[in-house]
Formats: sequence, structure tokens, C-alpha cells
Amino acid sequence: MTDRVVVVAGAVYEEGRLLAARRSAPEELAGRWELPGGKVEPGERPEQALVRELREELGIETEPVERVPGEWPLRPGYVLQVWTARLVSGEPEPLQDHDALRWLAPDELDAVDWLDQDRPAVAACARRRREGVGESARR
Repeated sequence: MTDRVVVVAGAVYEEGRLLAARRSAPEELAGRWELPGGKVEPGERPEQALVRELREELGIETEPVERVPGEWPLRPGYVLQVWTARLVSGEPEPLQDHDALRWLAPDELDAVDWLDQDRPAVAACARRRREGVGESARR
């Protein structure tokens, strides 16, 4: 069995809006939008990685609420897993690998150019919220 790298992303919600981050690096991803997050380090649980990555990239403290079912391939050997997350403290700022942030209302999710790999994950998050699943992530 081959090892795979898990990349975690946060579906951070506030007042019903989803936080999107525009990539500034690497060059091939610059200008496209994603759910913020990053790689799980050896010995780290995915939830811990999510909290660390959101702190490093956006300067916020979050609490993972629940994992969105499924995982999405990124590139060979890499998969994306998404958690809904509650903003505990801080005001998000693009500190690392991003140059802009945007809070998107449910009817604005198509207003940004999502990374191809993030599109199905964003759709899954939106579907769960429409169905009333993950209500505990709402503020």
C-alpha cells in the first residue's frame, strides 16, 4: 500500500458565509480561490493540522466541528479532506500563500474562480448546509 499525503482544508463559516482565500503562490495556482488549509505533518491529527494551518495562514483560531464526508484527489499521492470549522477568535488576514480573502454568501459561491480540486469540496459543503447538516458550525 502506498502512503498518501492528507491535505486538510477548513470550511470556515461566519454568519452563514463561507471564507474563501485567493492563492498567491505557487505561481501555477496564483489568482485562484480555495478553502484554506495545508498538509498534515507526521504525528499530527488532521484536526490539529487544520487549526495550525489556519493560524499560520490566516492568523485565526478555529475549532474543527465535523469532517465533510469524502475526500478529493489533488495530485498523485495527495488527497483533500475538509472540515467545517468555527471561528473562535481573530480577524482573518492573508498572511501566507494568499493575497485576498472573501466571505461568500450561499448564493455567491460561484462568484470566485475556485481551484479545480476545491470545487467538489465546496459543492459538498454547500449541499450539507442546504440540507441542514452541520448546523453546529453556524454562528
